[in-house]
Amino acid sequence: MDVRNNIEELAVFTGEPFSAEKLFVGRPNIGNRDRFMERMNDILDRRWLTNNGQYVQELECRIAELIGVKHCIAMCNATIALEIVIRGLGLTGEVIVPSFTFVATPHSLQWQQITPVFCDIDPRTHNLDPQRVEEMITPRTTGIIGVHVWGRPCAVEELTELAERRGLKLLFDAAHAFACSHNGSMIGSFGDAEVFSFHATKFFNTFEGGAVTTNNDELAAQIRLMKNFGFAGYDNVDYIGTNGKMTEVSAAMGLTSLEALDGFIDVNRRNYLHYRQALAGLSGVRLLVYSETEKCNYQYIVLEIDETVTGIGRDQLIDVLHAENVLARRYFYPGCHQMEPYRSHFPHARLLLPNTEQLASRVMSLPTGTSVTPDNIDKICAIIRLSVTHGAELMKRLDSRG
Repeated sequence: MDVRNNIEELAVFTGEPFSAEKLFVGRPNIGNRDRFMERMNDILDRRWLTNNGQYVQELECRIAELIGVKHCIAMCNATIALEIVIRGLGLTGEVIVPSFTFVATPHSLQWQQITPVFCDIDPRTHNLDPQRVEEMITPRTTGIIGVHVWGRPCAVEELTELAERRGLKLLFDAAHAFACSHNGSMIGSFGDAEVFSFHATKFFNTFEGGAVTTNNDELAAQIRLMKNFGFAGYDNVDYIGTNGKMTEVSAAMGLTSLEALDGFIDVNRRNYLHYRQALAGLSGVRLLVYSETEKCNYQYIVLEIDETVTGIGRDQLIDVLHAENVLARRYFYPGCHQMEPYRSHFPHARLLLPNTEQLASRVMSLPTGTSVTPDNIDKICAIIRLSVTHGAELMKRLDSRG
């Protein structure tokens, strides 16, 4: 049969792609340009470009108010924020982290000669499994870093109880979870501290940036010192530090994005519901579901592909989508434990991470955000349906091409 004839004008894997413009995962959302340029002109007129300027302070206050925490410290990016908080918390030795995360999470430990101990995840939530975490604790363990993957909260209560009982620090990587809640409380208010990413690929962005939120007064003061070389005054350095400051330009973008936050979330939710409807009942394809009882940013459209049912693997399905200018992505392939230097340091880690290994081979993310329309989604889902329905035939075509 001719696959092309089954999807109207769309050319599937052969011929012209359905979209002349590439559809990306993580394409930036842009707020009101006029309002942003007003702030830019003000920055240039005042000639205050960085060093804890007016817009950085305003952004910190507004984020702290949104989340309901005492302190928000804006940073140049989330990786530096993680590194600074890790040092501020005094973590040493070993720290337990998931392997199913972006590599910046373990790198922020390894960079400071702290050993990331990779722990398996709960396959239902894609987050750390607290029972597995407890099994990984050794006398050298000083902390736990949980990651709110896809913006869905970790097992916060279980990890908090475990950390308190075992005398460990608890830090959350909340890179995916800005404007999300857990049991009615905003993510950003849990553990000793939480770290957000405001990178351009996140639904809320400051071009490049991040933030630490905490209710710990002493830790917040320490982090503020450390992000500015340890300066506690004009020419007084009290502590070793680095340069983690956010610029005024980034803060201006952040304030502009905050003003559009509800609109960004509304579009993401619309797209999520559209995908859910368009892919309903498709065997072997599971769409990650978000809770309707919590606040959520709906930032990621995540599919799990069961090749034993679909006849086409996750990677092959991505190849088909890429050929149609739909730049779907694998997450978090192949798992941090399979990347260097961890692959060499812990060659047998995979034996303790069966859920991570399986999930990393099945998960993919689809385009969403303000650059994606319902019509785009219909066509993307039509390609997925056709690819899954005729998986065996498409696999033969893919094999013949290379």
